[in-house]
Amino acid sequence: MTRRTTLRTTHDDPTVVAAALAPDNTESMHTSVEGDELVTTIERDSTGGLHSTVDDYVVNVTVAETVIEATRTHTDTNHE
Repeated sequence: MTRRTTLRTTHDDPTVVAAALAPDNTESMHTSVEGDELVTTIERDSTGGLHSTVDDYVVNVTVAETVIEATRTHTDTNHE
């Protein structure tokens, strides 16, 4: 039996977040952008595998948002 979950996160620029996450996405993941939401569906054969993948994904989203925000702050500061 396949386990599946869909995660929806809201971002100022979800396309940028999706691009930042793409290199770490596995074949068991599908990501799309719907308005200001990043929608990722993850399918795994085991509950433990699904849990691990979701944990990794959430950490990656947090890191991507942090880096994007830091880059914007740095860019905005240097162009004033």
